[in-house]
This record gives sequence, structure tokens and C-alpha cells, in this order.
Amino acid sequence: MTARRGRVAVAAIVLAVATPLLATLAVVLGAADLSFGDVWATIGAHLGLGEPVLSRIDDGIVWQRRVPRVLVAIACGAGLAVCGAVMQSVTRNPLADPYLLGLSSGASLGAVCALLLGVAVPLPVAAFAGAALALAMTIGLATAIGQVTPTRTVLAGLAVSSMLGAVTSLVIFWTVTGDSYREILGWLMGTLAAARWPAVGLTWAGVVVIVVPIALVARRLDAFAFGDRHAASLGIDPGRTRILLLGATALLTGILVSVSGSIGFVGLIVPHAVRLLTGPGHRSLLPLSALAGGIVLLAADTIARTAFEPRELPVGIVTALVGAPAFALILLRQRRSA
Repeated sequence: MTARRGRVAVAAIVLAVATPLLATLAVVLGAADLSFGDVWATIGAHLGLGEPVLSRIDDGIVWQRRVPRVLVAIACGAGLAVCGAVMQSVTRNPLADPYLLGLSSGASLGAVCALLLGVAVPLPVAAFAGAALALAMTIGLATAIGQVTPTRTVLAGLAVSSMLGAVTSLVIFWTVTGDSYREILGWLMGTLAAARWPAVGLTWAGVVVIVVPIALVARRLDAFAFGDRHAASLGIDPGRTRILLLGATALLTGILVSVSGSIGFVGLIVPHAVRLLTGPGHRSLLPLSALAGGIVLLAADTIARTAFEPRELPVGIVTALVGAPAFALILLRQRRSA
């Protein structure tokens, strides 16, 4: 076993053990007086493995509010991180992620249209349609500018993101009144406050159905690192594969945004941090990014929920406060290596 494989194995074990521990801590933290034992006893009771140990109110806090929220945070963080890793690979752009390339803004616009304008489609479908539209606009604009480069792609994504964000704000400003304005604005900034069991089923189904097949074709993603010509020499149709993978990331982004709102920087920063450990190979990068992304968003959401009690911050503010400086470091590192 090489030194890198050893480090990857240790990291996988650490992350796999840390996830349930941090998840339990996230359920415990808050105004209610709970312990680790209370949490697991309550979960066991709802699974038919024991008797309830908490009052009805505390039982509801654990089972109906905090456990679903923790599970949705892990699923959203894992999905966003994998989307970022895939987009960075197929576009050969280290700055690509669902937020910077406009997918999150497009998904938000689709979701807002479904919520506020009464568009008669399910919320995840509307969010996916918005994400797919944003992706097509970003690629089209980057192509129209000239030769597609990482910088032009990011600039095109920022332009599309800003435009769709403005349209979303216009729709909200024109239709929302009273306290609902505050609620919808909080959702757009990214929040898991409304996560319940149906959201758990939706997000985990999206992650399993989309991320697992992508992980099984990790070697195809490796081939993109050396360019389309190299990928074609290995029997891969680069154009078709790129469209399928970007379409899958747009679908997963739409599902996640329909539940959590627009959460930035997780898909950008986590794959870069994991790549420092695993190297460029996607067989290790994808599963470790999923584990790390879940932990990062879970930690951010716990901070957002508990740091200023009884007031709760949108989790998107926390990820932006941490992710923006990290993004600046990536840009400086690229400039030095250029």
C-alpha cells in the first residue's frame, strides 16, 4: 500500500466515524436539554427497538425536527460536493461548481416560479428546469465569447447567476407581501430550517440515484483530465459523456436547491480540499468529497442554528463567510502557479 493510499484509507475511516458522532452532537445542541443517550434511545424507539425515554415535546424535537434536518444537511453537503468535483473535471475548470456557474441561481428561479407564480410542476422539476437553463446559458455565453477557458466560463457563470438572481428578486419583490417576504428571502440565502422527513427521502434518493452511478464511472472522469482527445482514445465519447454528467449535476442541484435554497462554496471548496489528500483520481475523490461535504454542511448548519440563539442564521451566510476567503486563496494559488 502506497503512502497516499494509506492516508486516503485513514481519512475515509475518520470521516466515516466522525459523521455519526457530529450528527448526534448536532441533534443534542439547542435549547432542549438532551444527551447522546436520549437521542439514540429516541431513534431506537421510533425504529421499534425500545421504549420512548423523552417527553412528547422533546421526542418531537428530536424525531420530527432535528434528526430530519441533520440527515438533509448531510445529503445536501454530499451532493453539492460531488457536483462540484464532477463539474470541475468535465469542464477542466478548477473554479466550477453549481453556485459559480449559475446552476444554483437557475434552480432558485425555477423553485420561486413554482412557489410564487403557481407554475403547475413539482418543485424539484421546476428547480431542475431552472438549473438546466442556467447551465445551457453559461456554456452558450462562454462559447460565444471565444475560446472556452476556465476564466471565461466562470465569468459567464457569474453573469448568468447575477441575471437569474435579479429575475428571482424581481419575482419576489412583485409577488410577496408581509412576513412571507422574510421567509422566502431566508430560503434563497440557504436554510434547512424547514427540513422534514419528506425532504429526507427526496434528497437521499437524489444522492443515491445520481451520485452512485457517477462514482461507478470515476475512471471516465479521470480521462477528462488529459483532454477530449485522450478520452476519445480510450473509447469514451467526450461530448455525450459531458452532457450526461452535466445534466446529472443539474438534476441533483435542482433537487437539493428545492429543499435547501441556494448554498454556495461547498461544491467549490470541498473537492479542492479533498484533492490535496487524494490527488486527482476520482475513485477516491468522489466518496471522500461526499463524506467531507456532508460534514462541512452539517457543521455550518449547526453553527447557523445555535451560535446566535434564539435567532437563526441562513446556513448560506455561514458557508459564504468561510468559503469566500478560501476561494480567494484558490485564486491566489492559481495566479502563483500560472
